[in-house]
Amino acid sequence: MENGKQKESKQHQSPRALPVTHMNGKAYFIDRRLRQYRNVENPHDFINFDDDPVVFSYTRAQAIEDGVLVDISGLAREVGFKFPVAVTSGVYTLLNDTAQPGQSFGGRALDMLVILHLEIKKAGDSDTIYFAPFFNTSDHLEAKQYQLWSKCGPGDNHEPVITIMLPDED
Repeated sequence: MENGKQKESKQHQSPRALPVTHMNGKAYFIDRRLRQYRNVENPHDFINFDDDPVVFSYTRAQAIEDGVLVDISGLAREVGFKFPVAVTSGVYTLLNDTAQPGQSFGGRALDMLVILHLEIKKAGDSDTIYFAPFFNTSDHLEAKQYQLWSKCGPGDNHEPVITIMLPDED
C-alpha cells in the first residue's frame, strides 16, 4: 500500500514553474514549446523567439546628426544618384585630406561618386558594390588606390539609401 500512496502523491504534484525573464519593464515566462516569451500578467502579450527584440536603435538621421555619417546627397544628385548618399566619418576624413595642390573635398567626392555610379551600372542587381578610386593624400605624392565599398539598404523610413564605407566599416 505504501507504494500505491507514493505513486498517487507523485501524480498530484504541482506543475513545474516556467523560467521568467524581464524585458522592457515586464516579466515574461519562457514557453519553449511555443517558442515564445509570454507576459506573466497578460499571456496575449508575447514575443516569438524568431522575432529579434530591439535592444538598441540608432537611426541614420541620428548618425548624420552625430557625425558618424555625413550626407553628400547634393553632390550625388549631380552625378545621377536618385537615392540619398552618405559616407562614414572615415571616408569623409579621406575626402577632406586635401593638403596636396589641386585637391578639394568637392572634387574628390565627385570623383569617388562617378566611379561608384559606373560600378553600380556594371553590377546590375547587387546591393553591395566594391570599388577603388585613386586619391592623393598628405601621406604620399603619387595617387594611391583606396578600397571602398557601398551598401544600398533601407533608411529610417524603409526608403533606399546608399552608404559608402572603408573596408573595415559596417
